[in-house]
Amino acid sequence: MSSDPKRMIRIARESGEASPVEPLDLGIRVRELRKSKGWTLEQAAARAGLARSTLSKIENGQMSPTYDALKKLAQGMAISVPQLFTPAEKAKVSGRIVVTKSGEGQSHATATYEHELLAGALTKKQMLPYRATIRAREMADFDGWVRHEGEEFLYVLTGVIRLYTEFYEPVDLRRGDSAYYDALMGHNVISLSEEDATILWVTSLV
Repeated sequence: MSSDPKRMIRIARESGEASPVEPLDLGIRVRELRKSKGWTLEQAAARAGLARSTLSKIENGQMSPTYDALKKLAQGMAISVPQLFTPAEKAKVSGRIVVTKSGEGQSHATATYEHELLAGALTKKQMLPYRATIRAREMADFDGWVRHEGEEFLYVLTGVIRLYTEFYEPVDLRRGDSAYYDALMGHNVISLSEEDATILWVTSLV
């Protein structure tokens, strides 16, 4: 499923006062992530299972990657897809707050989930919170397990979901139920309710 990454970044607001946020350049973000690991284009492309020319075009803003390419990039860098759209950490700051009003998160839709990233204007976060609408209805909707570095917490907001994990039996969760797990363990979530379920997801940034 193709998507334009630049459409995924919206303006966040702080404490009821508008505060313009510079749109995140995915190409620059990918290059920063690659260089932070000390990888060449060839090394990063090999880890992600992409052609060197494809990665080069993504970094130089000459190509809008498909979701499949984004997923490969995230897996190759051992991070989650939403973390690709989280700005690089800036200088250390104390005493911070950012408010995300309902419906004003940074949107990122996929074939299985629709993510709304929260607190997008806050840099140097230790956690990545986002609200997700679960579109998937069966495991066949996924191209394998989702897995990435860190720990993850989910809380069911509406509907009924089924949480599949690599090493445990599936578990059904309803409004108010939650789960905390190691995100390196393969995991997928589907909706069991007639309407798409919604959950709050919090991923640690490590």
